[in-house]
This record gives sequence, C-alpha cells and structure tokens, in this order.
Amino acid sequence: MYNSVKKYFKVLVLATAAQGLFASTAYAQDPGHYGLGRIATEEEIAGWDIDVRPDGLGLPEGSGSVSVGEGLYEAQCASCHGLFGEGEGRWPILAGGYDTLTDDRPQKTVGSYWPYASTLWDYTRRAMPFTAPQSLTVDETYAITAYVLYLNELVEDDFVLTKENFLTVEMPNADGFFHDDRPDVKNKACMKDCKDPASIKVISTIAGVSPTEHLEEGAEEESAGEAVNEHGKQVYKQSCAVCHDHGVAGAPKTGEADAWTDRIATGIDTLAKRANEGYMGDAGMMPPKGGNMSLSDEDVTAAVEYMVEQSQ
Repeated sequence: MYNSVKKYFKVLVLATAAQGLFASTAYAQDPGHYGLGRIATEEEIAGWDIDVRPDGLGLPEGSGSVSVGEGLYEAQCASCHGLFGEGEGRWPILAGGYDTLTDDRPQKTVGSYWPYASTLWDYTRRAMPFTAPQSLTVDETYAITAYVLYLNELVEDDFVLTKENFLTVEMPNADGFFHDDRPDVKNKACMKDCKDPASIKVISTIAGVSPTEHLEEGAEEESAGEAVNEHGKQVYKQSCAVCHDHGVAGAPKTGEADAWTDRIATGIDTLAKRANEGYMGDAGMMPPKGGNMSLSDEDVTAAVEYMVEQSQ
C-alpha cells in the first residue's frame, strides 16, 4: 500500500513539473507571463469594453427621445432619484443645483457639476438601474440620458439624442475641471487633529449602503425591549434593506403596515417560499441583484420573519 501511494505521488509530481516546464517554455520568449490562464476571447472583451469617453469614443449606434425617456425614467429611476431628479431620501439628486458649487453645501448634479454628458450615458449603461445593472438596451440608455438632460434644462422636450449629435450637448460646468500643472503644488493628506471615529454617533444610515463598521458600538441598536430577530436583522441589513428600507423599484417598504397587511395574511412560510424559490413576480428570487445564491433558505426565511416583525 505504501509503495503504491509513493509511486502515485511520484507520478503526480513528475506530471506537475512537466506541465510547469511546458508552460515556462511556451512563454520563454515573452517575459512577464507565468503560463497561467488564457487569452480572453473577443466576446469576453466586448462584454467589458463598453465605456464611453468624453469625445464620444465608445458610443454605440442608437437613439432615444426625451418623450420616451420620461416613461423609462419614471419606471426605472424615479423610485430612487425622484420624479424630477430631486432625489429620494439620501439617493443622489440628478437635477438642479445651479450656481451652488461655491456654497458651503454645493449640490453636485448632472447639470451643475458633471463636465461631460458621456459620464451620464456611461454610468447609466453600466450600473443602472441599481437592482438590475446593464439591463437597459442601448436605445433605452439614450432615452433616459436625454430625459435627465431635459430635467436639467440642457435640451428641449422634443430632443432626440443620437451618437451623431451627442457632442452638441454643452454641459454648464465643462470648463470647471482642469489639470493642475503647478510644479510647486503637492497634494498631501492632512492627518493632523483628526476627529476620533469612536466619538461619532450616526443618527441614521442606509443599511447595506452606508459603511458602519467603524462607528461607535451600539449606535444603531434597536430600542430597548423591541423584539428583534438578530439573525434575520443582519441578513436584512446586508441583503434586503437597500430596497425594502426605501421602497426601491416597488419593493414593499419594511415598517409600513399597509404594504404588508395582505402579504402577512398569506403566512410567513408562504412569503419565505416565494422569496427562496422565485415566486416574486418580475423580481424573481431575493435579493434580485444576482438572485439569492449567497443566502441559504434559512437566511432568507429569517430575513422575512424580521421584515414581518417590523411591519405589524
């Protein structure tokens, strides 16, 4: 038995060495390679290479009007950014803020701050809507971009945005950014007289979005005596709160009894089954951003129980 095992590992070592020698030989004329992985295919590269630059490089063929963008914006964006770009809760404000950049609290919106319209198109295409990034088509991205520009009074209500006229859009703060080429200026981080993080007590955060690990212990604990499902609470904060705390994309807002009365009547077992097995309508499994592959059935059930507790 010992000799057989010894022989097996000897063969394994020789095979591994041969594989390494082959890889080394293959890249011997190309320093910097380690013989690992493979060259990405054109399809894989195309999936990542979707950025759009300020000069319009990278824009695909397509078009979208302000009128079409209005409906898409209300369906996909307004729940976070407000019907008129005013922002909901602590979600970003998209419109307004003109002449505020020198104020103590400037409003940095698409119209007041962003120097390039390409930033709006690019970010919308890659990362929005928050719960389903890259689900918008090219034409839908053009339309939503056109509507946000319209909210900022940068285009007219009959405007149709295309690849050809994209660079005609003039952003108010286009000249507000410049390269600081002064040779005697060095940016150094100020690390003197810093506030002690332990002394900071946060009144409210967006669970799942605002980092809170560094804050004072117990700053966000539930009131004494309040029934808390601790495991469900933690799962909820990490995976559910970003939508259900604010009603994003039609998610029933936790804590609002009206939104939960009918759901609670079906029973926790039914709600948990729907969340785990994908019976949530268009949303599918919970959480919707990638499904619930990282959560066990027990995790999801605990989160549902917590949400029901907080909504009765």
